[in-house]
Formats: sequence, C-alpha cells, structure tokens
Amino acid sequence: MKSVPFGSAAAPAIIAGMMRINDKDDAQIRDLYRTARDAGIDFFDHADIYGGSMHFCEQRFGDALRLSAAERAEITLQTKCGIVPDAGMFDFSYEHIVRQVDGSLRALGTDYIDVLLLHRPDALVEPDEVARAFDELAESGKVRAFGVSNHTPRQIDLLRTAVQQPLVANQVQLSITHAPIITQPIAMNMLGEEQSVVRDGGGIVEYCRMNGITIQAWSPFQAGFFSGVFLGNPDYPELNAVIDRLAAEYDVTPIGIATAWITRHPANMQVVLGTTTPQRVSDAAAGADITLTRPEWYELFRAAGHLLP
Repeated sequence: MKSVPFGSAAAPAIIAGMMRINDKDDAQIRDLYRTARDAGIDFFDHADIYGGSMHFCEQRFGDALRLSAAERAEITLQTKCGIVPDAGMFDFSYEHIVRQVDGSLRALGTDYIDVLLLHRPDALVEPDEVARAFDELAESGKVRAFGVSNHTPRQIDLLRTAVQQPLVANQVQLSITHAPIITQPIAMNMLGEEQSVVRDGGGIVEYCRMNGITIQAWSPFQAGFFSGVFLGNPDYPELNAVIDRLAAEYDVTPIGIATAWITRHPANMQVVLGTTTPQRVSDAAAGADITLTRPEWYELFRAAGHLLP
C-alpha cells in the first residue's frame, strides 16, 4: 500500500471509512476490517454522528472488534465532532468538543483517539475555546493529533491564531467529477465560466501543500454531492469509456482507476472509502499503487467534462 506524509509520520493512501456500518452485524464488520488490514489499510475513519444517533457507528465498530491493546496500537483511529443534528447546528465550543471525545472513547472502547477532526466549520467558533479543548485533550493523552474537515484556508488560519497543535489533515469532498478544488484554479479568471467560481475560499489544495496538511478525499466515487456514483453511470459515457480502457490496461477494476486519479496528485492525498463491500476495498487499494501518467490523468480530467483552457 502506498503511503503518504501525515503529520510527522506516514499513513496509507487509503482510509477505510466507517460511516455506513450501522446496519452491519459483527461478522460483517470484522470481515470489512480484516479485508482492509490485508490490503495494507490500517487507518479507520469515524465521526460521532455516523449511524443516525450519536456514536452509533463508533459503538458498532468497538463492539464488533473489541481490539486488544496490541492490535489497537497497530491501527489509526480517526473521528470527527462538531455537528449537532438534533439541534440543527454546529458546535466547536470547549464543552462540546471535550464531551464528544469522551463519548467517542467509550464507544470505540479505546483510551485514545489518534486523530480528531473538527467536522464542518462552526460560524460561531471561538479559536480560544478550540485551543483550550485541544490542549486539555492532548495533555491528557486522549487525542494524539488534530485536524479539520471541510475547512477553507482562512478558516484554518483563524483556528491557528490560538491552536498550538499542528493541524495535520483537512477532509474534503473530491472525485474525478466533483473536483472544484482542483478544477477551479485551472480556469481562474475566466469570466462566465462556472468552473472559474471559487468555492473553497481560494486555493485549499495549494494551501494544504504549503502547510503540510494532508487532504483526505471523501466521496471519491460520487458524481456530485451525494447524487450517485459516476462509475457505470450512463450520464458519464465518455468518462467511463476512458476509465474502463485504463482499468483493462492496468489490470484493475474501474474503482482502482478512480482511486488512482486522486492518489496520483502530488499533494499526496488520502482517499476515504465509504463502501462496506470488502471486494471494493481491495479494488480501491490496488488502484492506490498505480501511478497514472500525466496524459492519462489529464485525459480523465477532460473526459469528466472539466474545462481545460
């Protein structure tokens, strides 16, 4: 499995996302976990809201695996907090962050979280409160590293006015077809072109590269914002023709090529899988070890319908 820089260490280019394990039984969760480990994936992504009620998927993961201390030390557990669905709000207050981490620790059956991400930007964020929570969690050993999700460069800079710990990751949506963080700069300053509209606060990919923040790509096979996958989708005939041809040439599945398009980027991104099908985990992992050529990468870019001036 290809590895990428992650903070002061390294991590696999593929992350196994646990968002959809709420309806899986213990055996299915263990099968998914073991398939990931066999493929070289030792990084597992959670969030407190996954599963329909607070900490439900974290609890399913913890109950199904009941990891020994030795096995727990072999893997990276990442979780997120900050969204409060029942109240219809986001919350980065000191009290909420600390409370949610304690809930995640109990649900996962662990003494520490390897990586904690702030899930979606809280418009009412007070950086000093976040810093207070992070300092307490770090000093207590409950959280070992911190990051964000769906944040713009300026939102990260605002946090950094008070937060002392390095922010090691930013988890954002990215796929071949949903790629404004990559496509917008290519069409910059082109009046009247939809692709030129800035949607990420301006240069989030470049900002993360400059500041040593690992981009984690969620929904890597979604055509848009939870609008269905592009793989095998008749709405994307040209793209799928290119993907199928390259899959045959590299002897991988189409999922492998869709994964390789992201991992080929020099930002050294991680791909966050949402699938609960073990075979798809293996197929994506195979794609991470492919290095697409520059012409192949741009051919996929064009076939997805993006403007190349």
